[in-house]
Amino acid sequence: MGVQDTSKSLDEELYSRQLYVLGLPAMQRLQEGKVLLSGLQGLGAEMAKNLVLMGVGSLTLHDPHPACWSDLAAQFFFSEQNLGRSRAEATRELVAKLNEAVQVCVYTGDITEELLQDFQVVVLTASSLEEQLKVGTLCRKHGVCFLVADTRGLVGQLFCDFGENFTVQDLTEEEPQAAAIQHISQGSPGILTLREDAHNFHDGDLVTFSGIEGMVELNGCASRPIRVQEDGTLEIGDTTTFSSYLRGGAVTEVKRPKTVRHEPLCAALLQPRVVVQNPQEVHRAHCLHQAFRALHEFQRLSGRPPQPWDPADAERVVGLARGLKPLRGTKGEPLEEPLDEALVWTVALSSAGVLSPMAAVVGAVAAQEVLKAVSRKFLPLDQWLYFDALDCLPDDEQLLPKPEDCKPRRCRYDGQIAVFGASFQEKLSRQHYLLVGAGAIGCELLKGFALMGLGLQGRGAVTVADMDHVERSNLSRQFLFRPEDIGRPKAEVAAKAACHLNSDLQVNPLTHPLEPSTEHIYGDNFFSLVDGVAAALDSFQARHYVAARCTHYLKPLLEAGTQGTRGSASVFMPFVTEGYRGPLSEAEASEDAPHPVCSVRHFPSTAGHTLQWARDEFEGLFCRSAETINCHQEALASLADGEPRLLPLLQVAVGVLRQRPRNWQDCVLWALGHWQLRFRQGVEQLLRHHPPDEVLEDGTHFWSRPRQCPQPLEFDASQDTHLIYVLAAANLYARMHGLLGSQDQPALREMLQSLLLPDPQHPDPIFPNDLTSTEPDPEQMERLREALRDWSTGSPLEPLRFEKDDDSNFHMDFVTAAASLRAQNYGIPPASRAQSKRIVGQIIPAIATTTAAVAGLMGLELFKVVGGPRPLSAFRHSYLRLAENYFSRYRPRAPATQKFHHLSWTCWDRLKVTAGQPERTLKSLLDHIQEQHGLRVKMLLQDNAVLYSAGWPPEMQAQCLPLRVTEWAKQKTHWVPRPGQQVLVLTLSCEGEEDDTTFPPLHYELRQSGSPTTSVELCVPSPQ
Repeated sequence: MGVQDTSKSLDEELYSRQLYVLGLPAMQRLQEGKVLLSGLQGLGAEMAKNLVLMGVGSLTLHDPHPACWSDLAAQFFFSEQNLGRSRAEATRELVAKLNEAVQVCVYTGDITEELLQDFQVVVLTASSLEEQLKVGTLCRKHGVCFLVADTRGLVGQLFCDFGENFTVQDLTEEEPQAAAIQHISQGSPGILTLREDAHNFHDGDLVTFSGIEGMVELNGCASRPIRVQEDGTLEIGDTTTFSSYLRGGAVTEVKRPKTVRHEPLCAALLQPRVVVQNPQEVHRAHCLHQAFRALHEFQRLSGRPPQPWDPADAERVVGLARGLKPLRGTKGEPLEEPLDEALVWTVALSSAGVLSPMAAVVGAVAAQEVLKAVSRKFLPLDQWLYFDALDCLPDDEQLLPKPEDCKPRRCRYDGQIAVFGASFQEKLSRQHYLLVGAGAIGCELLKGFALMGLGLQGRGAVTVADMDHVERSNLSRQFLFRPEDIGRPKAEVAAKAACHLNSDLQVNPLTHPLEPSTEHIYGDNFFSLVDGVAAALDSFQARHYVAARCTHYLKPLLEAGTQGTRGSASVFMPFVTEGYRGPLSEAEASEDAPHPVCSVRHFPSTAGHTLQWARDEFEGLFCRSAETINCHQEALASLADGEPRLLPLLQVAVGVLRQRPRNWQDCVLWALGHWQLRFRQGVEQLLRHHPPDEVLEDGTHFWSRPRQCPQPLEFDASQDTHLIYVLAAANLYARMHGLLGSQDQPALREMLQSLLLPDPQHPDPIFPNDLTSTEPDPEQMERLREALRDWSTGSPLEPLRFEKDDDSNFHMDFVTAAASLRAQNYGIPPASRAQSKRIVGQIIPAIATTTAAVAGLMGLELFKVVGGPRPLSAFRHSYLRLAENYFSRYRPRAPATQKFHHLSWTCWDRLKVTAGQPERTLKSLLDHIQEQHGLRVKMLLQDNAVLYSAGWPPEMQAQCLPLRVTEWAKQKTHWVPRPGQQVLVLTLSCEGEEDDTTFPPLHYELRQSGSPTTSVELCVPSPQ
């Protein structure tokens, strides 16, 4: 069967986040990819969804089998109306709607050798071993990449065969590293000194060079290997015959391709290479490998899979596993490994089940492998991956499901009931969950909730909270959204879409953010009805707030995040695990943290410095200056009072003009004048203060590492960066003044030839540089006042708010050009436009596969949370790097215990005191704490306000102690109880405490809760 040509232009807005993961070449190869996907149960649906969202060129679906009840537990493209219909046909229409740029078609015949030759990648899911061997052999023959993916209950399997010589063009997600050069010696070997001591170059890395003055022979040369010296310098080969190095330049890593050799399935079955994170996992992976082989053999002999939780069938599977040929090691030697029969038995008991979280995890990893095959980006699996979540089952065998509880009910949850039983399914339906965030992860979670049957109408509910609206760039990852939803609230769109997946689901959308200002909405009454919280947030500040709410209300928290192909999923259980401990802010977590002001303004040494400077320039020129001039009366008064703070801001807004701009040419004149000021005159002024040969008192040169001596630039309209800067600045200046701009670059070049600027030495533009503290002279002040008076006669200026995503507004053009010119001044490797947009816009790279994987991992932990009390050993935090085939699941830490005298507590504990009827006084509260817990309160606080201090004078204590606690709180802090507020949270400081002692919060209960409390008192050890 022929597949149409898929070549097309790349929609950079749609794939903006994904482009930062893959890069343009890999994304273009992906758009040309042709994939055949056979098997459209839950796992196949996950793969199809991910591949279409990511923008594969064409996807051919193959599965002529009829949809059945058990499919509905994980196949989100099906509904009850699709039962009996071909799976592929039932899937195609909805899959195609995810991305109109992807050609999605259905093939209904048998998979033949002729068919396979039309594709780059072929994937089999839920297939027999005989079919896998047949198709794998044919794919191998014709150079087609071949994958097998499968899930059996709580265990998943993935196999990759990309052939004997598969070349990976780019192994990692990171951009090639680049660094600014300080000096290069002539010699054999030549020694290259970097401007920054810290770098990530390694022995044997290949590098190339650009922008070097003097030793120009290196610019654009063939890649050279390097050796890293102990002092961090680089040996770069023989430079003896090269010209002397003068200044500037950058050294840039050249990524090496790598050839991968895979074994065919027929060989890999008996000699498996498994992906594990440590040697201890190899034996378990081998046992799971044998378990899957035994399940295939059971199916072949019996014509059916094992019955759910049938001990006889499970024992037969174990017997078949015992009889398999032993596996061989990497050198062909027989492996003397005992079969873990208990593991195989457990796998067999639950193997009939179909679980949406398992399909999400394995489907995400499998789709990522398809992407690797098509794009030749990232290292493929070598060659088997086994993923098991058997930790979702109870440790106590007495609590395992019984066969009668797991029989099919002819309902959409049959696949899940086969693993956990009908009683557990009923428990899921009665849950009330809060989902915070309806972005990419939030959409995946809602899909999972719908398939799992979490919070059904009349029994439970899911509340989804998100204040944002759907944007076009969301559509490549947030699969519940469609183009017609752009501009609508995410929470409302996602809630409606989730109900389409399962009409029994109860989803309540809220468009208010979860933050301190909305605690009247998400307050005591709200949380008293919540069983747990799932957080899918992109801000660490928001995560900390939500986690604090969960700690306050003692609610389980499931939390996840992604960055490119990296993802994490965590679970926090009251009294069982530690509390959430993420970075306090994006700056703390990011490599792009704020830079020192002095470095940004005067001594930049990295592209990040230049971008921060350019972003500040935009804000000052086109936003703050407009706001200041709009308030010209206050500005003039400040100038009259000798206020110097506003002077630089107003002067750059006026620039070389004597009056408010009247037309496009005036705006161009201003932009050209500002170019001269920033990239020539300002640098010349800096060099007058600090000449290139300046020596400090200690004998060191002022311009020594990491400072780079700048060079002024000469304007040249024939250079694109120079022209684009003036074009962007002039258009922004025109927009600010309500004038028409222009995009005509040839006309602008011609205009620039005829424009004459004031003498550079003339003092009109501004004080040449803000390094000086010289007071402005009266003549300058008067000229500025006159200009401002003229500016005030027209309509108000329009302050421009920076917007990175509109490529027609000149915002990113200005920032990118300004940063690039600044980099030229200082000999710094400039950032590309894409890099600039990511850094300045603080864009988090994202891709659908990682999103789906972490949502699936959260779903697995949700099974444990809902299932009932579980020990710490049952829970798992997860961390994955799909680009590097790293998958880690590990136990959370137990909560840290603090002690004070006879008391001990964790972050989950609190002191509880009821207000009583009539309400107790402040003195009664302090006495109660001392009597019950032996704590003499030194200070009592409500938020940051002091309600009581033992150091207060007697008359003040006499005033407050007799008052009722709430009465005194109202007087002292102006506290007003929120409607439905049940608890006033107070903070204690007590006599004898250490500096690092943090007492648990005091929950002063204002009234009895309408539901049973889940809080506990402090743990007090028994006397020895």
